[in-house]
Amino acid sequence: MNIRPYTRAANLPDLLKNRIMVLDGAMGTMIQQYKLTEADYRGTRFVEHAIDVKGNNELLSLTRPDVISAIHAEYLTAGADLIETNTFGATTVAQDDYDMGPLAYEMNLVSAQLARAACDQFSTPEKPRFVAGAFGPTPKTASISPNVNDPGERNVTFEQLRKAYYEQGKALMEGGADVFLVETIFDTLNAKAALFAIEELFEDTGERLPVMISGTVTDASGRILSGQTVEAFWYSLRHAKPITFGLNCALGADLMRPYIAELAKICDCYISCYPNAGLPNPMSDTGFDETPEITSGFLKEFSTAGLVNLVGGCCGTTPAHIKAIADGVNGLAPRHLHAH
Repeated sequence: MNIRPYTRAANLPDLLKNRIMVLDGAMGTMIQQYKLTEADYRGTRFVEHAIDVKGNNELLSLTRPDVISAIHAEYLTAGADLIETNTFGATTVAQDDYDMGPLAYEMNLVSAQLARAACDQFSTPEKPRFVAGAFGPTPKTASISPNVNDPGERNVTFEQLRKAYYEQGKALMEGGADVFLVETIFDTLNAKAALFAIEELFEDTGERLPVMISGTVTDASGRILSGQTVEAFWYSLRHAKPITFGLNCALGADLMRPYIAELAKICDCYISCYPNAGLPNPMSDTGFDETPEITSGFLKEFSTAGLVNLVGGCCGTTPAHIKAIADGVNGLAPRHLHAH
């Protein structure tokens, strides 16, 4: 297959080859620290909106861009090489839950512009910063029934997902994303819809961005929710030629290690790992167990063992976690890329 060269972030493969790179931490965890009210989420523009919107974090890119920009700046100050756009739930499919589907394009566009401005402010020739346009899983799945009594039922189609992801990608690209990150995948068919849409977008625009893929292992069975082992998950998505492939979210780093080690053996691309800060703990400020020292200690060990190329944090991680992770992996050799 003849693959066009990258039109953005063309220097990223060399950077990943030469050092372990750092992704940012949780957006939602940081937003929670601001203790925003329903009125904050609505701003002046959505005062009359018929249903509650508190918790619709993507809306904040439009109503409280100051908060989103401040969080980006904190992660960049902590040492993140890549920051994710505030677009985890910014698809029409997810926003329809708030009757805000028509705003999805604008949410992606503005979120990418906010991240772009932050990266441009912090980038230096020695440490360039990258905007990772984030594609979340959506709350609906193409291969799992929402109805326990009817295993054949589906609440979304591949085509609906493809269309939503295409719109998301187009807006992220227009807003200045350098790379695309398809993340927290619990249903491989949803991921295939996102990757199909991204490929279609590349064909239509003549652009090509590095694509990162990150799945989530939901329990100790070592499978993603739609039933695949991590090995099967890789083989079913490797055709997309991702620049990185890995895992994020559901488990803390220690429980994730065997699956990262397995991917490190079989993948012919760079490996990413950005775990939650351990397991949920309602008594903690962040809602999760691990301090920066604990999470960064695990990721440093992964790095010393030669398993990873890109590390960061998911739920419960903060700029303090990212700083500890960045400091911990500084100077350590990245995993060597091997061809199959």
